Amino acid sequence: IVTVNCARLLKADHHATNGVVHVIDKVIATTTNSIQQIIETEESLETLRAAVAASDLNSLLESKGQYTLLAPTNEAFEKIPRETLNRILGDPEALRDLLNHHILKSAMCAEAIIAGLTMETLEGTTLDVGCSGEELTLNGRPIIANKDVLATNGVVHFVNELLIPDSAKTLFELAQESEVSKSTDLFRQAGLSSHLT
Repeated sequence: IVTVNCARLLKADHHATNGVVHVIDKVIATTTNSIQQIIETEESLETLRAAVAASDLNSLLESKGQYTLLAPTNEAFEKIPRETLNRILGDPEALRDLLNHHILKSAMCAEAIIAGLTMETLEGTTLDVGCSGEELTLNGRPIIANKDVLATNGVVHFVNELLIPDSAKTLFELAQESEVSKSTDLFRQAGLSSHLT
């Protein structure tokens, strides 16, 4: 699937006497803002704006590369426990891993993302793309709230859930999601849960 500024290419290579025509499915608007400028001006990305500033990723998101930002909205940050959010925001390494897990190494418009694709993030982890009816899913969840916001250095998709990589989780959080959750309960009963958090 070929896209031009996120407009889908419908018919290519119509040759004319004075050039070539390619037919696309929407009008291409002028793009003037970088990904960083979109974050700075969009009200629903206020928490992300603070997180990007704290992790010093501003320069990357205004650089000349081509990136895809899966931008967690304020709603996405509000869905995770306050204690977990404060821990990640207070840990520069975990925060950077969290944000890099939401950035893809290339510009990917929604039209060009194919279900069954595995996409690599800037952190080096992967995200699995699927579909649920008409909606794209990330790691099995239909969380893309607004797609294809174009920037001069890539594209932004707003997501309404936070994608937390393993490297930003405590041992306790990892254990709760795995086959050793019963062992975690034993640690808690023995008064040793603080070692896992």
